[in-house]
Amino acid sequence: MGDASNHEPEEDSSVHTILLGVNRTHEEVEEEWSNTHLDETLQRLESFLCVLGFNQSSVLSIVLSWTVFFAVGVFLPVLVLELSNCEGCDKYQIKDFELDIVALQACLAAVSLLCLSHNLRKYGIRKFLFVDRFSGQMVRFRDEYVDKITGSLRLLVSWILPCFLLKTAREVIRMLYVQHESWWLSVAILLALIVSWTYVSMISLTACTLFHLVCNLQVIHFDDYGKLLESESDVLVFMEEHIRLRHHLSKISHRFRIYLLLEFLVVTASQFVTLFQTTGYSGIITFVNGGDFAVSSLVQVVGIILCLHVATKISHRAQRIASLASKWHALSTCSSTDTSQLRTSNSLGNLEVNNRPNSLHTNYSESDLESLDYVVMPTSAQLASYVSSYHRRQAFVMYLQNNPGGITIFGWTVDRALINTIFFIELSLITFVLGKTIVFSTQ
Repeated sequence: MGDASNHEPEEDSSVHTILLGVNRTHEEVEEEWSNTHLDETLQRLESFLCVLGFNQSSVLSIVLSWTVFFAVGVFLPVLVLELSNCEGCDKYQIKDFELDIVALQACLAAVSLLCLSHNLRKYGIRKFLFVDRFSGQMVRFRDEYVDKITGSLRLLVSWILPCFLLKTAREVIRMLYVQHESWWLSVAILLALIVSWTYVSMISLTACTLFHLVCNLQVIHFDDYGKLLESESDVLVFMEEHIRLRHHLSKISHRFRIYLLLEFLVVTASQFVTLFQTTGYSGIITFVNGGDFAVSSLVQVVGIILCLHVATKISHRAQRIASLASKWHALSTCSSTDTSQLRTSNSLGNLEVNNRPNSLHTNYSESDLESLDYVVMPTSAQLASYVSSYHRRQAFVMYLQNNPGGITIFGWTVDRALINTIFFIELSLITFVLGKTIVFSTQ
């Protein structure tokens, strides 16, 4: 009996240990599955970027990437346009238009490939997207990271597909009008032009989509910061989290500022040349001979819209934090003041009762005297604590108002004011070009 009683606790403890091990293993398996799902999504994204030539981690990959770019994006369309050139085909194909379009698209794609490949080579895909395990809070937002990444890929497909169909329709119509020696040559020219345009356009839109993804991933943290203001009351926690978020926005601005600036300049120059060419041409421009201008302009404008929209979005989310903090500060101040006034009035009422002449001979029990001391004594300490917390909240709100954050380009915050400035600059360029090219005759 003694032996049996000695062995029973050991068996119970071993069973309990096994059960705990099973539960812990289940949690670890679930967490490992989530990490694996995020890893697989990042791996697919990295493979897609590698196909387009953004992965330039070695000398061999750099040489291979740029060789493919110049071969497919530059030399192939130029060679095809030279071979397909014919006399009297201006009605269906204008060579100067086509060469300008190839040059402008290649410049935009080269800027995208150069800037994004440099950042990916320097930081890696995880640090580039701020989803590495050392940036904090990755475990909480794993599912949202996956949703944002897959959503960005769907956004890329949804924009590139209509442009691809429009380009294909234009090239097919042009092939039907421009006759070549054989239909094999016509099909080869058609495929070469479509493949070259798709490759270059994918590089340009992928770079814009990556910037869109990086900013959207930060939107997750800003939304969570707004919820933090509703659940926490420690100003130091708010300060630390806001400094971390603002540091991430500063890093994003630093990594993408050259790319955004060059993209704006290239797209502006492209639209400038397009307007000069189309308004200065003396012949008739149709969808067949000038449709590439429309397709290339559509791709460029879509990329600019994606970048400006998400940059403005994250900038206004960052600026909105000051408004939320001001609201939180006002509510905390009002509620604290009401409570302090209530407690002060109760304390004064008790003191007035105690100071009445008729109440001097009232008998108090020991517990009543202890209760009276408990009400009166903490009032000054509570008031000091209230004033101290008020000043901390006020300092935090002033910090947010003076440090709004957002995406910046060499100090210029990308918000509605900057978009209005860009719009009026573009409008001024358009009116300047139209004034130089369009002439009204009085005869």
